[in-house]
Amino acid sequence: MVTIADVARHAGVAPSTVSYVLTGRRSISTATKARVEASVRALGYHPHAGARSLASNRANVLALVLPVREGMHMPVLMQFVVAVANAARRHDHDVLLVTADQGAAGLRRVAGSAQVDGLLVMDVEMHDERVPVLRELDRPSVLIGFPADAAGLTCVDLDFAEAGARCVDHLADLGHTYLALVGAPRAVYQRDTGFAHRTMAGFSAAAMRRGVASTTLPTEPDHESVRVAITGLLDRHPAVTGLVVHNEAALPSVVEVLRTLGRKVPDDIAVIAICPDDQAERLMPPLTSVAVPAEQLGHHAVALLMAKLDRTPTPPLTLLPPRLTERASTTR
Repeated sequence: MVTIADVARHAGVAPSTVSYVLTGRRSISTATKARVEASVRALGYHPHAGARSLASNRANVLALVLPVREGMHMPVLMQFVVAVANAARRHDHDVLLVTADQGAAGLRRVAGSAQVDGLLVMDVEMHDERVPVLRELDRPSVLIGFPADAAGLTCVDLDFAEAGARCVDHLADLGHTYLALVGAPRAVYQRDTGFAHRTMAGFSAAAMRRGVASTTLPTEPDHESVRVAITGLLDRHPAVTGLVVHNEAALPSVVEVLRTLGRKVPDDIAVIAICPDDQAERLMPPLTSVAVPAEQLGHHAVALLMAKLDRTPTPPLTLLPPRLTERASTTR
């Protein structure tokens, strides 16, 4: 096994110089740094993780706090997990996935264990009990989501309010005058989850701005619940000609129920989804959608957290603009 001493002899420097180059704890001349890095590559040296952590006073682990709760759609959440893990590896960090729903106490436990350098927090509620704790912890954190009061925090998310508004504007521009938001499961709204709250607020505000009639309904993801919800919606509001679906798990059933009811998409009723692109593309017809950019959000969150670990200034709030892709479900 190649050691720091081997690298030092190969590069013609002291072992301490090799250590400084690897950890960045002391400024080294460009020429010496290049010579050490060339020796590292030539000898195939890989720093021991434990020694590297001791040298940098870091665990080289990030915690992804993602409590598994009712109403969550796991395939989309796993896209976030994979994105965070891939981004963390590029920064030479591993990810500790924390799925227990332990609220503020869970955050204190994870942060106090010295097992992680920082925390990424998901499923953020508008009035999240974890927010005051995050402000107090001695570990940096980044939220993928926005609480109502984000003062003192670093947050990144899709602009879900604008996403809801973009869907309304797209349908209104096509001449639709009565729209419905087929929303997340009721439990998600009861928790006042940020992304669901903001989407509904943006949808409703845009409908008022455009002079479009609108209604909203929480929807459970199983097929029978979707059938009852969509059938009831169209019975109560027969003038509805456009659906905005913000419920990834319910999407296939929404399309199937409309087909069963004899409603052609988009001739009789237009459908827009707020979901990852791949899910919208594989339905029939392919759905116009506002993308949920899980990979981009995961990478951005990790980059912000690594910057905070390096004590680099970071923007407190980052909203990614929504991207709407028109497909067959809204074409006229």
